[in-house]
Amino acid sequence: MRASFVFSEVFTGLRRNVTMTIAMIITTAVSLGMLGGGLLIVRTIDKMQVNYMADVEVSIYLTQDVSANDKTCSQDPCRSLRQDVQNNPAVESVVFENRDQAYERFKRIFQDNPILVQSARPEALPASLQIKLHDPSRSAIIQQQYGTHPGVDRVEDQQQFLDRFFGLLGAVRDATFVIALIQALAALLLISNTVQISAFTRRTEVGIMRLVGATRWYTQLPFLLEAVMTGIVGWVLSIAGLIVLKYVFVDRILEVASGIIPKIEVLDVVVVSPWLLLASLIISASTGYVTLRLYVRH
Repeated sequence: MRASFVFSEVFTGLRRNVTMTIAMIITTAVSLGMLGGGLLIVRTIDKMQVNYMADVEVSIYLTQDVSANDKTCSQDPCRSLRQDVQNNPAVESVVFENRDQAYERFKRIFQDNPILVQSARPEALPASLQIKLHDPSRSAIIQQQYGTHPGVDRVEDQQQFLDRFFGLLGAVRDATFVIALIQALAALLLISNTVQISAFTRRTEVGIMRLVGATRWYTQLPFLLEAVMTGIVGWVLSIAGLIVLKYVFVDRILEVASGIIPKIEVLDVVVVSPWLLLASLIISASTGYVTLRLYVRH
């Protein structure tokens, strides 16, 4: 088999159907880009779970009278509550935070928002017990055991907030994958149409080649390579698009959530790129092959 002839046929076919080729490349790039976006969201969720699950705490907020009258947790009911929590086998550590300490932490967290800091007062923030568990997944037992304890105003479980937050990110990920599947279906149809049109326009020369002894595989290989090459070009464009979006759009959004959502690095794009290439090759090669077997009889 002459490689030069095969590749010349590939480039001839791509030039003949240039508008279909461009449409196929763009559609493939968009579908791969959406798939890559979904994979990047998955990596971001994994990073956040590793970062946050190790620091999940349960906060027991004390009533206003206890917060105002017991700043060292040396009197009941705060003292007995603290001892009870410390003796709980599920608890790793307990830290008492009075109103003044809570206010100082509030100012550090919202130091970039002076209006909010100025409007807050120490007496508006309750004292609390910050509890770290050996197993963060068992945080619900703290609320069950101490939610009605004397001196307790409420129990806040960070695990519940994180579950809702990760659920929201999961919904975004699922929506991205759905859009990617729709785009992939469009890419499949375009690849199939392009292969059919390309084979139809060269039906005479393919028929002559078969008459002089060329195998079916030899005559159909250029059409298959056309589909694969457009898939590879679409993959390159999708990776370039993800990198551009990272610097132009995503980084600016994540600056607002700095410290909450980890940044997406170029390395993350590099890590997902082989999976996108594999998806591109599978989609283009399998679609081209099936189309040739079903619709091209030469």
